[in-house]
Amino acid sequence: MKKFLSLLVMSSLLLSACGGSEEPAGTEGEEPTAEQSEAGGLEDLFVTVATGGTSGVYYPIGGAIANILETELGVDSSVQATGASVENINLLNTERAELAITMADAVLQAYEGNGAFEGEEPIESLRGLMAMYPNFVQVVTTEDSGIESIADLAGKSVGVGAANSGVELNARMVLEAYGLSYDDIEEDYLSYSEAIDQIKNGMIDAAFVTSGVPNATVIDLDTTHSAKVLPIEGEALDYLIDTYPFFTSEVIPADVYGNEEEIQTAAITNLLLISNDLSEDAAYEITKTLFENLEAIQGSHNAAQDISLETVDVGMPVPFHPGAERYLKEVGALE
Repeated sequence: MKKFLSLLVMSSLLLSACGGSEEPAGTEGEEPTAEQSEAGGLEDLFVTVATGGTSGVYYPIGGAIANILETELGVDSSVQATGASVENINLLNTERAELAITMADAVLQAYEGNGAFEGEEPIESLRGLMAMYPNFVQVVTTEDSGIESIADLAGKSVGVGAANSGVELNARMVLEAYGLSYDDIEEDYLSYSEAIDQIKNGMIDAAFVTSGVPNATVIDLDTTHSAKVLPIEGEALDYLIDTYPFFTSEVIPADVYGNEEEIQTAAITNLLLISNDLSEDAAYEITKTLFENLEAIQGSHNAAQDISLETVDVGMPVPFHPGAERYLKEVGALE
């Protein structure tokens, strides 16, 4: 295998991700030199996989990815719980993560320097490894809340996700499609689990849960309070798709949350990004290994079962890493 330049791992990330038990190669307390890094092989690389909150879908999928890299490639790897998309993009951009699961809307905004990244330099170094699976926008409340549509959220307390997360970006856009904004609701910046707990306790009325389906926290709510997922449909859905092309029309299947019928909603593709600082050979080996062990990723969560080579480029708004692209072309997934 060709030698490649491994990433320098910041000691602060090591402390948070693996208990601070390892020091980078080289003189104790110092970062390794380029010569020392080049002398190493794949086993010298440390890969942090940035995911989302521990109650979401990203975290178990990221854990499966980290485990594959460790067991199949011998690469030291850690799964990192984060605030999800926006934070993960920034972690990649500041060399504090090597892989990151994100939503396509946040990635496109970062790449172009607009939306949540308005006023910042476009992050043109973002590179894709694969498109993964659709994230369903799930606006969750309870059957006894009296809330029948997203328009009914006016004047209500609503969990909108962690601040600057992909969920929160979606919340703003969906409200906009219904002629609403944060001026019309009482927004609470809460994780999935926090939001569901607050609904149970009567502290908030509804919550945005943008994830794969089923989401464990929504299932949890349904066991005690008869969860209801509000549809996104009609003119509002058309507005989202026309205004923000990363949205697609999807349905939540019947019986996912005890719902008797399908629920129309909007969806956004989840992506796995890889650091542009990794060499082509490193990215190639990582991509090859993940797809050769795809069943392990698919088994980490029901949502991950949609990951396949056939949809690897669907919704990918940034270029593929050259190493990922080389593998995907070899297997015919890209032209």
